[in-house]
Amino acid sequence: MTRLILASQSPARTKLLTEAGIQHDVLVSDVDEDAVQAKYGVTDAHDTALLLARAKAEAVASLPEAEGALVIGCDSVFEFDGESHGKPYTPEVARERMLRMSGSQGVLHTGHWLVDCRDTAADAADDDATEGSDAVTPEGTGATVGAVSSAEVHFAQMSPHDIDAYIATGEPLHCAGSFTIDGLGGAFIRKVDGDPHAVVGLSISTLRDLLVHANVGITELWTANTQ
Repeated sequence: MTRLILASQSPARTKLLTEAGIQHDVLVSDVDEDAVQAKYGVTDAHDTALLLARAKAEAVASLPEAEGALVIGCDSVFEFDGESHGKPYTPEVARERMLRMSGSQGVLHTGHWLVDCRDTAADAADDDATEGSDAVTPEGTGATVGAVSSAEVHFAQMSPHDIDAYIATGEPLHCAGSFTIDGLGGAFIRKVDGDPHAVVGLSISTLRDLLVHANVGITELWTANTQ
């Protein structure tokens, strides 16, 4: 059975996978996002989303618990008025952003990075040479691949009262761009052009495309989920 590990603590991402019938485990990385961005000097929202997704996936893939599994890391960055917006963390930052976003639109970029941690044929050859064992041909490809799924988000007009009430719930403080589409913030999203799952934080269709590089069909994860 193919194991999939989600390198994210996001409840929205794990809920999305669960509702899509995809069995998975959760293993959270300890990646310092600010340090990663400072190291590589990336400011473009699209590239930042992919860079952070890769950092999280590779951090989890290096752990002993990930041996024999596929690891998917994700990160979302909101692009608005040419600026990259991650999580606001404070009510003041969230309010300033949402006042500007009211009645306007921006692009939510969600980076995905997949690492195949299963043994490869090369690994097996090395083991056979040292141990002389008759191992089963491994399924691992050694794949480490990524992609970004983006969607344009159009916001309704939001009154200062609406914004303050939303911020008071605490929901937008830990979301890229200061909003969600699958929670209370959905009331303020007028439409989405692109993959709506990307706005939640993980595109199922993008995951399917990445799994191809590991010679895994997404339906294999469905089958595992029903056994």
